[in-house]
Amino acid sequence: MSRPASTVPPGRPKTRRGALTPTLIIVALIVIGFIFFANVWTDVLWYQQLGFFEVFLTENLARMLTFLAGFAVMFLAVFYAIRIAYHARPVYAPDSDVRDNLNRYQAQLEPVRRVVMIGIPILFGLFAGSAAASQWQKVLLFFNQEAFGQNDPQFGLDISFYLMTLPFLGFVTGFLISVTIVAGLAGILTHYLYGSIRIMERGIFTSRAAQIHLAVTGAAFLLLLGINFWLDRYSTVQSNGGRWAGALYTDVNAVIPTKAILAVAAVIVAVLFIVAAVIGKWRLPVIGTAMLVITAILAGGVYPWVIQQFQVRPSEQTLENEYIKRNIAMTRAAYGLDKVQEKRYNATTNATTGALAPDAQTTANIRLLDPNLISDAFSQLEQYRPYYQFPKALNVDRYQIDGKTQDTVIAVRELNPDGLATNQQSWLNRHVVYTHGYGVVAAKGNKFTVDGKPDFLQAGIPSTGALGNDTTYQPRVYFGENSPDYSIVGAPDGAPHREQDRPAAKEGDGETQYTFTGNGGPNVGSFFNKILYAIKFQSSDLMLSDGVNAESQILYDRNPRERVEKVAPYLTVDGNAYPAVVDGRVKWIVDGYTTSPYFPYSQQEQLSAATADSQTAANRTVALPNNSVNYIRNSVKATVDAYDGSVTLYAWDDQDPVLKAWQKVFPTTLKPYTEMSGALMSHVRYPEDLFKVQRELLGRYHVTNPDAFYTNNDAWSVPNDPTVQDEVKQPPYYMSLKMPDQDKPAFQLTSSFIPQVVNGAARNVLYGFLAADSDAGNKKGVKADSYGQLRLLQIPPETQVPGPGQAQNKFNSDPTVSQALNLLRQGASAVLNGNLLTLPVGGGMAYVQPVYLRSTGETSYPTLQRVLVAFGDKIGFAPTLDEALNQLFGGNSGASAGDKANKGQTPAVPTAPGGATPPGGTDAKAELKAALDEANAAIKAGQDALAKGDFATYGDQQKKLAAALQKALQAEAKLETQSAPAPSGTAAPTPSPTPSATAGS
Repeated sequence: MSRPASTVPPGRPKTRRGALTPTLIIVALIVIGFIFFANVWTDVLWYQQLGFFEVFLTENLARMLTFLAGFAVMFLAVFYAIRIAYHARPVYAPDSDVRDNLNRYQAQLEPVRRVVMIGIPILFGLFAGSAAASQWQKVLLFFNQEAFGQNDPQFGLDISFYLMTLPFLGFVTGFLISVTIVAGLAGILTHYLYGSIRIMERGIFTSRAAQIHLAVTGAAFLLLLGINFWLDRYSTVQSNGGRWAGALYTDVNAVIPTKAILAVAAVIVAVLFIVAAVIGKWRLPVIGTAMLVITAILAGGVYPWVIQQFQVRPSEQTLENEYIKRNIAMTRAAYGLDKVQEKRYNATTNATTGALAPDAQTTANIRLLDPNLISDAFSQLEQYRPYYQFPKALNVDRYQIDGKTQDTVIAVRELNPDGLATNQQSWLNRHVVYTHGYGVVAAKGNKFTVDGKPDFLQAGIPSTGALGNDTTYQPRVYFGENSPDYSIVGAPDGAPHREQDRPAAKEGDGETQYTFTGNGGPNVGSFFNKILYAIKFQSSDLMLSDGVNAESQILYDRNPRERVEKVAPYLTVDGNAYPAVVDGRVKWIVDGYTTSPYFPYSQQEQLSAATADSQTAANRTVALPNNSVNYIRNSVKATVDAYDGSVTLYAWDDQDPVLKAWQKVFPTTLKPYTEMSGALMSHVRYPEDLFKVQRELLGRYHVTNPDAFYTNNDAWSVPNDPTVQDEVKQPPYYMSLKMPDQDKPAFQLTSSFIPQVVNGAARNVLYGFLAADSDAGNKKGVKADSYGQLRLLQIPPETQVPGPGQAQNKFNSDPTVSQALNLLRQGASAVLNGNLLTLPVGGGMAYVQPVYLRSTGETSYPTLQRVLVAFGDKIGFAPTLDEALNQLFGGNSGASAGDKANKGQTPAVPTAPGGATPPGGTDAKAELKAALDEANAAIKAGQDALAKGDFATYGDQQKKLAAALQKALQAEAKLETQSAPAPSGTAAPTPSPTPSATAGS
């Protein structure tokens, strides 16, 4: 027997199929698999170290089981659809041309038929499983649901049905419909490929087996469609498609009945398909399907449209009245607005002498430091080294100092590795040496120093002050909002310190080193863990450096918000975590919300839009995700230890059914709030983002009369922030404040309302003022009854109280204020308007705004130089709040501000006995004019020198300008002192001036 001739050309070596390609594929798969394993196992180590492994296990087990269930259902449906169709193929086909074409396709498919029949179901199964796994929270809530004890007004079902049952049933139904469609298409294509379905000149030929297969698939689809129609009845109460949320007149009287009819019709047609499969006649199911389609179009679309257009629209206010009531009541309940204390506030606009006497405690606590402007002051005065930093926006809190509550602006001195010199930017420095920040810095909110700087009550290195020192609290900050991505810390006992701890406090002191002693991260000392984390962070240095030892821990995921989000994935986390010194530790306090978009008859709000303001626009706080919700509760208060990163979750709203359901899912992760210490309780505050959402809704839902709500003629808007150029909402402000119905001040979160803004235009007068009580008390495990109480002052429109925009315009346009501010701006200095606070005091509404001056230069920072106040159409303007209020209220406000003893940057001018004007006082105006003339001359001479390029002369003129400005400020102070009222019990040389429509200078 002869061998076949070789096809290899002469002279060319024979090629052999080598093992290189399979080997490379196997190696690649092993590498990919190990990288995946490294990321998963490091997550396991992270959760185990933190004590929340239950969360990792439960979440991923739920994802896996849901994935497997989705994969299995899709795989089996598609697999058996293809398998049944293949086994039902005919032995022959009568049409030879079609048979030849099919034979050609079948011949090409046959070598890989088994792979295709398995591969296609697997591919669709993977897609289906992934889609199902993303719905794990719906699955867990369904199996662990808690009753609300409140029924919806349409169907009388418990609210939990809509939040926890209906979403799950909708997911399952929608998933099964998708499975049925995919499996049906797979079966049809297989039938066609193997000849059970053929397109012929006489029509479509289907074999008996194919008919039965299609009938069963069609019946399953219609049955699921019927279930979906039935569930859609309940979904109408969650609708947000109309002018108001929920099932309205047309929904109740047209949509819900027709959905029920369509559900029954779909089931009947499904039965007709089964009958057709049995008797082999298709006339009835075809007619039934056509009738179902026509019914869906007429009953599901045309009929509701006719009802809406010709019955509802002409009498909308009357017919929708009942459903508007439902919408108002359910929306207020879903957002916690049903317990708002509303009070009519007949605000006066007349600033009378002594009007602030009843509000003396509020006046003493008015905050002057703007936490958004003084970050640079903190940096210049307290940063000490370039590798430290402070956040762009500081936080407002309160502390008990000498038995009194002191509003405080606070921040932590965090690490900034980017501040290291270029030649110091080594891996060892960034991840082993420079690992943590140091110390809390806090300043009094209502006071400032003589030269306009923050009046610190906690500062310095070492950290000292009213909040403690290095021996009473742990000042090191390893976990913060700006911490490095990862650090390697820890060492065996007796090993030399390698971490830079803190710089020298004064000249002659040495730098100190430190070794982390807590339990803050997974151990990275073993060779195996080094490999895992070297892969995770893509760093060979981590595996090779001698900075990693047997006791080393790796700290990562260090942002407090991110840590809480990882251990409580069911929460929406507030955009602003804030630090507090609690029980000898620096704790980050984080607010967590349970939310849902499924509350019946409740108006949906988009979180990102509702919480947007000038703070989020400037990236000072984190914007919430772009999710729509119609139910929200501040269910969890969380703390993150700044030293070791430990996370503690407290069930704050322990009556929230959604939180109760999640407590069933993760039973060991939450502690009751009764375990919170008194020190921690004293720093709990009402969360900002919840307040922003509530004030957004309250703009419309303060109206509870359905007729007034329908006309929408009393809707409010949150005013724009008048201190910024862009049209963005004014943020809420924390301050200690006594509302009209309170006996003493409380730490509150406040905001104001103006008439509704339409097309960018609105009357900027004040219509409402909202305050949320943020004092939870200071007793261990006891929440103050007043905490969280929302108080709304409704101001009658006829009182014409200026809004924030009007107050700011009044400040900007006042001639005396403009002249003084222009004086401050000389020498290229910038005048910065601080936050504009609104306060219900003196029987009306007062505005307070600090004014900062920032000179040129890289090391400059804002200093507080003046305070603006307004009441009605009158304003005051002085170096201190106390003086400005006295100007405003007829020479004597009746109360003292926190900066009463402070004369600003101008020294006190002595007075003669009896309050007489000191010698030379009559020349104060002349001194002021001379100083201004000197300043103008220096400006002109400096500009001329600059134009000629004579920088030396320009510098001399700038010095002269600064001296002239100082003289002008001193002269201005003399004038203010002369116009001030005489002390009690002494004779004043002239009567106290009455307030005018312009500021005193």
